[in-house]
Amino acid sequence: MKLFFDIETIPADEKIKSVAVNQAKQKQSRYPNNKNAKKDDDAIYRDTAISGDFGRIFCIGYAQDNEKVEIIKGEESSILKVWWQVADSADLFIGHNIMDFDLRFIFKRSIINKIRPAAKHLNLSFARYRNFPIFDTMREWEKWSTSYIALDTLAKALGLESSKNGGIDGSKVFDYYLAQKFDEIYEYCKRDVELTRKIYNRMVFED
Repeated sequence: MKLFFDIETIPADEKIKSVAVNQAKQKQSRYPNNKNAKKDDDAIYRDTAISGDFGRIFCIGYAQDNEKVEIIKGEESSILKVWWQVADSADLFIGHNIMDFDLRFIFKRSIINKIRPAAKHLNLSFARYRNFPIFDTMREWEKWSTSYIALDTLAKALGLESSKNGGIDGSKVFDYYLAQKFDEIYEYCKRDVELTRKIYNRMVFED
C-alpha cells in the first residue's frame, strides 16, 4: 500500500519552553556568525516547531493509495498511536522532504512519547539514493543533489495548483494554532497531501 502523508508541527510544550530555548541558544553559541544567533527568545521558541527534539506534531494528514485524505488529530501520543496503526499496512511512504523532516520527526516524537512504531517499520531504512521504501518527491525531483525545492515551487513548475492558496502555509501554522483555527490547519494539511499525490503520479507517469 502506498501511504501519502504530511505533518503539521508546533513549538515545544510551554512546560519545557525554557529548556528548548536554552538548548537552541547553546547550539547557536557555537556558531556566533550564524544569522540565527541574533534571534530573540520568541523566534527561537517558534523555531522549535521544526525540530523533533522539542517540537510537537499537531496533526498528520494521510491518504492510502487512491483513497480520500484523512486527518489524524488530538493529543500527540494518540496521533502517533493511530499513525502507526495506519502505517502498519504501508509498503511505500510518499511525501515531500519526508526523509529529512516528516519521518525523522515522527520517529523522534514516537520515542519521546514511548509509542512503539509498527513492527515492520521499526527499523525503516533511511538509506539514500533510492525510492523505496521511502519516496521523497523533493529528493527524487532533484535527483539527490544538494538542491532543495519547496512543494509550492514544484507544484508551480508542474502547472499544478498550490496547496498554499488557502491563505496559510507552514510558517503560519502556529499563529493559526494560537487563534484556534484548527480546521484551517487540517484543510491545509489535506491539500498538501493531495498535492503530493498529484506530484508523485506525475513523476512516475501515472497521472
